[in-house]
Amino acid sequence: MIDHGASPVLHASEERPAGNWRERYARGLLISDILVLVWVVFGVQIAWFGFTTSDVAFSGSLSDVALSYTAISVILTVSWTFMLGIFGSRSYRVLGTGTQEYRLITDSSVRLFGLTAIVAFLFQIDLARGYILIAFPLGVLTLIFSRWMWRQWLRAQRATGGYSSRVLLVGSEESTTHLARELARQPMAGYRVVGVCVPGGPVAGYMGDTAIPVFVSIDHLEEAMAASGADTVVITSSEELSAERIRQISWSLEPGRQHLVVAPSLTDIGGPRIHTRPVAGLPLIHVEMPRYTGAKQFTKRAFDVIAAALLLVGLSPLLGLLAATVRLTSTGPVLFRQERVGKNGSHFEMLKFRSMVTNAEELLENLQLQNRDKGNSILFKMENDPRITPIGRVLRRFSLDELPQLFNVFAGSMSLVGPRPPLEREVNQYDSHVHRRFLVKPGITGLWQVSGRSNLSWEDTVRLDLYYVENWSLTGDLGILWRTAKAVFSKDGAY
Repeated sequence: MIDHGASPVLHASEERPAGNWRERYARGLLISDILVLVWVVFGVQIAWFGFTTSDVAFSGSLSDVALSYTAISVILTVSWTFMLGIFGSRSYRVLGTGTQEYRLITDSSVRLFGLTAIVAFLFQIDLARGYILIAFPLGVLTLIFSRWMWRQWLRAQRATGGYSSRVLLVGSEESTTHLARELARQPMAGYRVVGVCVPGGPVAGYMGDTAIPVFVSIDHLEEAMAASGADTVVITSSEELSAERIRQISWSLEPGRQHLVVAPSLTDIGGPRIHTRPVAGLPLIHVEMPRYTGAKQFTKRAFDVIAAALLLVGLSPLLGLLAATVRLTSTGPVLFRQERVGKNGSHFEMLKFRSMVTNAEELLENLQLQNRDKGNSILFKMENDPRITPIGRVLRRFSLDELPQLFNVFAGSMSLVGPRPPLEREVNQYDSHVHRRFLVKPGITGLWQVSGRSNLSWEDTVRLDLYYVENWSLTGDLGILWRTAKAVFSKDGAY
């Protein structure tokens, strides 16, 4: 047990943060950005002009000025690197997760492109258009790819607890437990809980069955941070923490080395829906309500129709081959038709290539009585389901059995991306809040499919589906479609 008196330092964590990882990572990104930009800018110069030295053409009063494209490339590289820093693309707050880092790279590059065009116009500099029009988009794509590569490295580091903020949670027992569980679920976010402070709570040595120490005295927060090795304080909800007390905590932290984060009682809210507005010194958080009508829905439907039509045409030879294979390798119809529940609780007939024997539904009752090592309390899944035909295993392994659902998408009963289309018997077991998943059309793929598929618990499945319903966007759909390819080629959860 931990002594929760005045000397928690006696129980200091054996682990210590290895230097300032934020500065080291930012320096690595700076060096990487410079190398990328030198390669792109000078590479485009050589490709456009060759190895001969070319001069920039000036007009008007600057016609006697001589400046080579090598100098222009140096200026452009330095300016680009500078702009990436000004826009905070190397800030630790945007690194590791989300799309903000990529947006900042694109935004800073577009601004530099515009600034270059304005300078060229004002000073009548006749820059080669091909040199500029190739360098900027190529530079943006290469920068984003290099940052993506850095993220893969960072993901591996954070999976082992490195390159992460060491967090001391402060708040009620319920709120800190919930937040600790959510942060543990997403180590890539870069927040590693190393201590918990529950003001006025019951004395406890460690949090649950973990090795995370629990403190109960807010008056010894500095000692608690030293004991746990924390560099970041995350404040959750607690009646013991007044606005004045939170301000005192912020004053007690060492600027530049220790950080303060306030976690509101909001969960599963997408970043674009959250807007912070300071009013009279109060950080008011505005949360936009999800919209399911209007231009946003029209855009999603238009994308579904166009993409489904193109895929059906492009994959028609494969669809014909799979249909013939199913017909020749097992008895029964090529397509499996099953009634599912769609948007607003309406029923529709979902299409799939048949991957099971024809009496699969009759065999289901006996299989449900057996012990299963996959699926969950609502969704029936078996890793070695005896009802699946040999060719059906191949189809399911690569999700090829779901390709006929493109016809459902084109007809309008489904979307390319959305919650999983449930059976009526599954809907009968839903809690009332789960019915919010029917506010949007079900999808061929979705967060559930790219986040673990059949290995997920029912609670995680619901959480992911409801998160999608509350935060869906066309950009998010494109990201899910991109991740679907990786999930398809992964064996994990494909039954």
